[in-house]
Amino acid sequence: MKPTIDDSQPIFQQISSLIMDEIIDGRLKEGEQVPSTNELSRFYNINPATARKGLQTLADKGIIFKQRGVGMFVSEGAKEKLLTERKQQFYEEYVSPLLQEAKRIHLNEDMVIDLIKGKMSSN
Repeated sequence: MKPTIDDSQPIFQQISSLIMDEIIDGRLKEGEQVPSTNELSRFYNINPATARKGLQTLADKGIIFKQRGVGMFVSEGAKEKLLTERKQQFYEEYVSPLLQEAKRIHLNEDMVIDLIKGKMSSN
């Protein structure tokens, strides 16, 4: 089943995200060729320029690189770079707000850990 493209964010960003997920999940490995602009445009029924913009976004971040006349490939260290980026994003989007709310309602660190592990009683 292919991932779907929706209206939640610009299509080129969704293309970038899908490829980044493939790298993080290990389905695309360092040195492997990524789908071409034409392959992406046909597969997702999108404009080739949109697919190109998604790939260029990844190239600009150093996640993929272009070999002239051959195609785009996953850069060395791309997975680790993406994991570091995602961990920071996870902290900012989820952990930091969780800790702020925990402090507000007088939960200490141990209580939060117990909640995460499902061990805290409802008292």
